[in-house]
Amino acid sequence: MKPLRVGVIGVGYLGKFHAEKYARMKGVELVGAVDVVAERAERVGKRLGTESFTDYRDLIDQVDAVSVVVPTPLHFPISRDFLEHGVDVLIEKPIAQTLEEAEVLIEVAASRGLVIQVGHLERFNPAVVALTNVIDRPLFIESHRLSVFKERGTEVDVVLDLMIHDIDIILSLVKSQLQHIHAAGVPVISSRVDIANARLTFENGCVANVTASRISLKNMRKIRIFQKDTYVSVDYSNRDITIIRKDGQGIDLPIPGMSMERSIFEKADALEAEIGSFVDAVRTRQAPLVSGHDGRNALGVALDIIDQIEASRKKVLTEESLLS
Repeated sequence: MKPLRVGVIGVGYLGKFHAEKYARMKGVELVGAVDVVAERAERVGKRLGTESFTDYRDLIDQVDAVSVVVPTPLHFPISRDFLEHGVDVLIEKPIAQTLEEAEVLIEVAASRGLVIQVGHLERFNPAVVALTNVIDRPLFIESHRLSVFKERGTEVDVVLDLMIHDIDIILSLVKSQLQHIHAAGVPVISSRVDIANARLTFENGCVANVTASRISLKNMRKIRIFQKDTYVSVDYSNRDITIIRKDGQGIDLPIPGMSMERSIFEKADALEAEIGSFVDAVRTRQAPLVSGHDGRNALGVALDIIDQIEASRKKVLTEESLLS
């Protein structure tokens, strides 16, 4: 079989890992590593035995597929250029800056029969994968994604940096139209919102309470899901899933008739699984696990949350100025 020719656009902190995965993948040829910082591109290219470039356009006619791992404002123009030249793309989350940009990318890909996969990495966590066999009709969801402060990622709100992972997972589980959002957030260290909470109400009655912070003293990535006769708790970091069911057989829990099942999955490489899934979608021409539409829907909710937070902040500032 002819090797799949791939490239990575942006080989900074995350992009270099994309390049490493492709370089080790059977049936895949890493054609080039691209970065505007020449030394960085050369360093990654030399280490992985591939060419290095500072302009992504030099790679367009040499590849079948690419990972686009650049700052969010560049997702749209770079991804569009590759799609318009018949190249499949894996775009790191969020898919784009605006819904309009996301929809253009989806339309261009659809018109050419191309693959867009969006890098919502948590979908490939083995504990999350296991949820698909457990969750039927969730009625209440509570998620917490807390991180110690890091400079990387502060060019965007915590909603687009962290919360969007949980938004994507919640949308994939609930499968209902979003009816209402109530959100709050505060910039604490950076000029962007660093801690945010959103309450999402869906047409089917499900309610999700989502919190994300990048100013925590400890890291936490957990989600709890409640549905009729079942409660599920997932610790993303430890790949730990606990399922408590009302089945009439429970004897070890203080609640009559409830039984508990706990599974701890072996450490897995979610990024390798994500890239492997993308390569499979490119080869088989099947829809990827996290499609462009999925990325667009998660972005839409995230932007609505951000807009509501900004509107609330402006209202508070206006009221404070009137009182002063």
